[in-house]
Parts: sequence; structure tokens; C-alpha cells
Amino acid sequence: MDWTPRVALTADVPALEALIPISVRTLQAPHYNPAQIEAALGPVFAVDRQLIGDGTYFVVEHEAQVVGCGGWSRRKSRYGGDRGRAGEDAELDPRRDPARVRAFFVHPTWARRGIGRRIMTACERAIVEAGFRSVDIVATLAGEPLYASFGYAVVERYEIPMSGGLKLPVVRMTRSLE
Repeated sequence: MDWTPRVALTADVPALEALIPISVRTLQAPHYNPAQIEAALGPVFAVDRQLIGDGTYFVVEHEAQVVGCGGWSRRKSRYGGDRGRAGEDAELDPRRDPARVRAFFVHPTWARRGIGRRIMTACERAIVEAGFRSVDIVATLAGEPLYASFGYAVVERYEIPMSGGLKLPVVRMTRSLE
């Protein structure tokens, strides 16, 4: 199949809002318990319209249905949607800051078919074109193998605090693109 990513549009937001919970509840289930997943939907796993507005978020479609998405950012936020953010997310300086890879989700029916890999390739190409020399990712445990396959190295493992005293284990990874 031709999994050619295209830049996401504001009109894609409803499809993204439908895709994210399906992807998370299925593909993250081997790594997180149901309470963690439900607490993370919204604050951690959500649409960030700033990425769409910046033209740094991609979607992959099959028969006019969004089956995968993901992107990169020139903004300070490392993860999460835009709902809880007050104001615009500050921009990074490509001469000294790493770009961010953000919010990869694939429909479970289409998982493990190269969609994430194609989106990641599009992200890295765009990151280099934007003048960034390195990339940081806050990866889920499910996403870690994909990023490792691109040469990203683990910098630290930590937990994102969530409501109800729950925590979401994640992995910060980095890579130089020079």
C-alpha cells in the first residue's frame, strides 16, 4: 500500500479525535492498565491543534479514512493536546533546541504495516528542512521500538503524573540528525 502522509488540516480534527482513543485503548493495552489509559486520554493522548496550525502534523488515509497520524513540533510542549494550554505554545530555537516528535497514533486494523515509519520519515525530513539538528521524543512504551529502529537513544525513563494519583511510564529519547 502507498502510505503517503499528507499535512493534516483543521477539517481532520474530528477524524483524529475518533482515531486517538481507538488506537490508545488497543495498541497501548499491553503496556498500560485501563485506568492509566483512560486517565491519559485527554491530557496526554489528544489532538494538538497548534501542530496542525503549524503544518507539522501528518495523516495517512486509506479510502478517505484517516488510519494514522503523527507529527513534529517546533514548540516547547513535549506531549499532550491543546485543551489545557493557555495561549500559544512558545517556539523553540533550532540553533540550540531539539525539535519534538509528537502524537503518533495508528488505527489497530492498520498497525504494523509501515504507517508510523512513513510518518516518522516525513517528520525527520521536515525537521531537517526547518533547520533543527536534533530531536527529542517522549515515547510511550508501545512507541519505543519504532523510535529505537530510527536510531533514537533512551535518555531517561520517568512517569507523567495524572489525575487520581495515577502515573504513565514514558521514555524520553533523542537523536542527532546531523
